[in-house]
Amino acid sequence: MLDLIKSIIIGIVEGITEFLPVSSTGHIILVSSLMNIPGGAVWTKSFTAVFDYTIQLGAIFAVIQLYFHKLNPFSSTKTPRERFQTWRLWIKVAVGFLPALIFGFLLNDFMDAHLLNVWVVSAMLILYGILFIVIENRQKGIAPKVTDLNKMTYQLALFIGLFQVLSLVPGTSRSGATILGAILLGASRFVAAEFSFFLSIPVMFGVTVLKVGSFLAHGGRFTIMQSLVMLIGFVVSWIVAWFAIKVMMRYIQNNDFKIFGWYRIVVGVLFLLLAVFGVITIA
Repeated sequence: MLDLIKSIIIGIVEGITEFLPVSSTGHIILVSSLMNIPGGAVWTKSFTAVFDYTIQLGAIFAVIQLYFHKLNPFSSTKTPRERFQTWRLWIKVAVGFLPALIFGFLLNDFMDAHLLNVWVVSAMLILYGILFIVIENRQKGIAPKVTDLNKMTYQLALFIGLFQVLSLVPGTSRSGATILGAILLGASRFVAAEFSFFLSIPVMFGVTVLKVGSFLAHGGRFTIMQSLVMLIGFVVSWIVAWFAIKVMMRYIQNNDFKIFGWYRIVVGVLFLLLAVFGVITIA
């Protein structure tokens, strides 16, 4: 029963933080450490790694559910022009996904092995928190050039995708890197957030397939309890992410991202203090 409660808690944390620019990785590390994960018969190190990616995929399903009509090029209720624009949107997503596909394939395991530690995560939480505040202050009074996804160029999509590569560094936040990059490149907050959501779809599907495939290829197997824990975490993450996205998009219609910057700084400092006192013990 305790293992199921842990799954629910982590699913909630993932659902809230996956699309907010606050680093879901940092939050999951923090919460997992407080619950002694990995540890025990269910939460083995290899299972925990797969679990973390699987519940991220649950959050991605929330994006697909919320934006299904917008992302569906086969909708019978769309005009030919709207279907064409939907196909163009998917091409932009594919272009933006290319840098993550190339650099992620080459560097993901290296980053996890060498940079997944409390010092890097803390530093990235604080650094990007400061960047959000500085960049939002810089953009004050500057009208965005791109306020409609349909008017986003393929070149802009590629450049935003290059910013997404920065999220390979643990603690950065995939949504944080892409949103900051998009804003710097002239996109409105709304367009930056939506395109960040859409870029997450191929990224997280690809990473989850690779991680689960690698786990199974190396002889890994899920027990009945592990399968149940993973399913619950997946569903909880999906449901919570659905609400988190709705709240975030409503919030940024009239507000900037500075509150997330201040929040990152506070969490980064807390993360560092807990590490110094031995509460968080990742390598």
